Amino acid sequence: MPIIVNLDVMMAKRKISSGDLAEKIDITPANLSILKTGKAKAVRFSTLEKICEVLDCQPGDILEYAKEK
Repeated sequence: MPIIVNLDVMMAKRKISSGDLAEKIDITPANLSILKTGKAKAVRFSTLEKICEVLDCQPGDILEYAKEK
């Protein structure tokens, strides 16, 4: 998939665990794992907003587009 999810990178930069982030953005750890691994088919803007708020970042810090070869 040409959309790369860098959520784990931002979490490492902000030194926050998956459990803590999931709790702060009010989603299950399983759903956060699906987001982190790039297996999610969609992300709600409200969820993306909460992630950006907690991690103090921009959506572009988390999501990246790369052309398929």
